[in-house]
This record gives sequence, structure tokens and C-alpha cells, in this order.
Amino acid sequence: CCTSCCGPVVQFKLSDIGEGIMEVTVKEWYVKEGDKVSQFDSICEVQSDKASVTITSRYDGVIKKLYYDVDATALVGKPLVDIETESKEDVVETPAMAREEHTHQEIKGHKTQATPAVRRLAIENNIKLSEVVGTGKDGRILKEDIMNFLAKQTGAILPPAPVQEIQTPGPSPPSAAAPAGRPTSPSTLVKAPPPRTTPVFTGKDVTEPVKGFHKAMVKTMTAALKIPHFGYCDEVDLSRLVALRTELKPIAESRGVKLSYMPFFIKVRSKSMCSRGSPWWQASHNIGLAMDTSQGLLVPNVKNVQLLSVFEIAQELNRLQALGTAGQLGTAHLSGGTFTLSNIGSIGGTYAKPVILPPEVAIGALGKIQVLPRFGAGNQVVRAHIMNVSWSADHRVIDGATMCRFSNLWREYLENPAAMVLDLK
Repeated sequence: CCTSCCGPVVQFKLSDIGEGIMEVTVKEWYVKEGDKVSQFDSICEVQSDKASVTITSRYDGVIKKLYYDVDATALVGKPLVDIETESKEDVVETPAMAREEHTHQEIKGHKTQATPAVRRLAIENNIKLSEVVGTGKDGRILKEDIMNFLAKQTGAILPPAPVQEIQTPGPSPPSAAAPAGRPTSPSTLVKAPPPRTTPVFTGKDVTEPVKGFHKAMVKTMTAALKIPHFGYCDEVDLSRLVALRTELKPIAESRGVKLSYMPFFIKVRSKSMCSRGSPWWQASHNIGLAMDTSQGLLVPNVKNVQLLSVFEIAQELNRLQALGTAGQLGTAHLSGGTFTLSNIGSIGGTYAKPVILPPEVAIGALGKIQVLPRFGAGNQVVRAHIMNVSWSADHRVIDGATMCRFSNLWREYLENPAAMVLDLK
């Protein structure tokens, strides 16, 4: 249509999303060029080194241009998209962005056809798609076409070597018992085995930039290196807790909540807080759970555990795990932690050496629960559910005796869960 019937094109810039963040990674586009959008419609999802954020539109109009590809780094204050608004004002011309990428070159008046994965493979190997003959439908370039082209560039498979004739040595000289005048057997011609085809290796190392939550983890672990860690390990007999959880699990499931052992561990951690004035006394018990997600290691925390029941903690853990699986954990879920527990035993292992997350001063790692023989009453060997726990404390503020007393109280509550009921508030 003509210019007079179109609204102005505005550059929608990436706003400041707080926390001093200056750049983000574009994880997913919810729109494409030509799509109509309204105010508050989702445009894309970006990820900083602290959280994932959904960017929404401030205008009604049509998407005219996307400035970034998926996984590209976008800068705060720079254009994110161009939107042609529905206003009848003069059109605001936006300069076209020069593109020298060879992935969009034309062949005989038509653009090359290839999936984003194939284009990325071509870029990583410095291959121009215009030089590759596509064998897919309508000339589409496939991954196999790129690999075959790369093999030709790096060297073809060696041709088979010519068949050689090898003469075997003649028989050994006749012994004294053999007739002296008997002729020896002629040498035998034997064909060599077929040559082995040497494959051509076309793989290439790829350097991935550290960004998003991984970048935040690098900063946190670098800061943790400055902390003098004091380690303390112990074993806990969870036999009574296993029986209690077995009894309560169907009740929790009838209320729509999955009950694991972690809510008990978290609540007991809160009950085992030392008295006021100790190095790690805090009014709010925001206990974090190290969570293995598709985005990497994240540590959301359950707020104010001292005010929650075991069932309420289980509800909150179910919610945080669902958000972690969906990649929707935000800054509010990941900040404000006062202590962290790592349930590494759910994957495997018995002992660990957990690393403190600054500014916290202690962390615990829980090993897997094993059924092992132990001596019971009357020195009889019994089956026991044993879990190993590994603590790390900042030795500048927590001494070994304090760590040991805390661990003893934590273990006593778990080994005798009925005693915890007496102290619940």
C-alpha cells in the first residue's frame, strides 16, 4: 500500500529490566515479521544472567522487522523490533540494516532453501550456501549436502590401493631324510587383503559463549573461591522417617501434592537453627534447593520456612519445580536465600563437597538413601535406611563445634521425627 495509508514505523527498544543488566540473550520469538500485535501482547522471551523475562508490546500495529535472531545478544536501549503503528501520522523511516551474511544469498533469482540448523552449520564451517547443491525437495539444502561439500573441501577418501602379489618364501631346505634329488615346490602367489578404507573426519570443535544463568554461576563460584570452607560429614538413619513418609504420601497425593523427603529436610533445617546471637541466626528462613534444570543449575528458595508446615513446604516445592521445568523461574524465586540444601543424592553419590553460595555462610549436600545393615537393639543386625550428609561452612564465622552441634540436632530430628512434632509451632 502507499505511504499515506500506513502508520509510522517506530523502533521498539529493549527497556532497562533492572538489576544493572545491560545485555540479555533472546531465547524465543513469539512473533514474526508481518504479524499483528496489540498492547501487552508477548513479543519475545529474553534471559539475563539472573532471570528470564517476557517482553510485551507497548503499541498496536504490525511487526516490520526483528533485529535479533534466537540466542543472539540484545543490548538494553537498542532496537528490538520495528512496529508499524495503526496511527495515520507520517511514516518514520528506519534505515535498513546491512547484512553480509552468506546464508541469504540468491541463486538464479531464488533464495537458497535451508533450515536454521543447516544455515548455522554452514556458518560454523565458513561455507557459502550458494556453492552447495541441494538434494532436498525443490532444491532444499540438507545437512548431508553440507557434510558432503565439507568432505570435498577437506579431502576425499583415499582410493583403493592396487592389488599386490606377495611371494611366500619357499619351503625349508630338505632334511637329510628327504631324497636329495627331489625338486622343491614352486612359490605360491597370494593376493593381499583388501585395503582398509580410511574415513575422513569432518568434525569441528565449537566454542559456546558463557551467558545467561551460566554466566551468573561463573560469577557466584568465583566469589565462593574467596571463602575458607570447613567441611563436616555424618550419616543419618532415616528408617523412621521412611515409614512416616510412606504413611503420609497417599494423603498428600489425595490433596494433589507430591510428598518427597525434601520438605522434611527443609523443615528440620529450620527447626535446627541455632539460638539468637549465633553466627547464622536469621529471622527469615529462606531455604534454597539446588535444582538441575535445562537452563543449568538454579537455586530457588522457599520463603519463610519457619511459618510453613511440611505439607505447605511440599506445595511450594511442587510449584517451584514446575516453574523450573518450564524455564519460568524469576529473580524473586532466586534471590533472598539464607541457606541451601543440595539433593545431589537423587541423581547419585553418597558424599559431596558443596560450595557455599555467597552471601550465605553454609550449605548442605544430601547423598542417596541406601538400605544397609546396622546393629539395632540387642546387637541384632537390622535393615536401616542410611543417608550421608555433607556440610560446608564459612570458617570465618562458623567454627567446627557450632557446625557439629547443628548437625547433631538436625540428625536427631530426622531419626526421631515424632520429636519434631513436639517443637512444631
